[in-house]
Amino acid sequence: MIATISWWDLSGSDQTIDSLRVYLRDEGVEPWAGIDGLRLKIWISDRRTNRWGAVMLWESTADLTAPMPPNRATELIGYPPTLRMATEVEALVEGVRSGGTPDRGLAFEPVAFEPVAVEPVESEPVAFEPVEEPS
Repeated sequence: MIATISWWDLSGSDQTIDSLRVYLRDEGVEPWAGIDGLRLKIWISDRRTNRWGAVMLWESTADLTAPMPPNRATELIGYPPTLRMATEVEALVEGVRSGGTPDRGLAFEPVAFEPVAVEPVESEPVAFEPVEEPS
């Protein structure tokens, strides 16, 4: 399996974690549900550092050059991820969860807190380096 990570520093964007959360709830999640080879996509945020991103878990045989849903995050944020990387997955385990409705994340819950201002974090962009298959 392959994991890909995209991580944006939002300090140079008009978008916020809250506005991107609304985008996820309204339109951002469902287009990914039918992508061949995608095992899991997790959208992540960190209010402390004003960052937004996604972690995607792919089957080893997935064609990562195949057509994907539009990259609306890049379009909305206004620039490519600050960090983008792909890496091999060494192991995977899923824990036991209680019954009931699965937790779909903060984008699908009522807002339980007031947005807070964060100080921008200086960072350098990291170049994407594709994972090379061993010979």
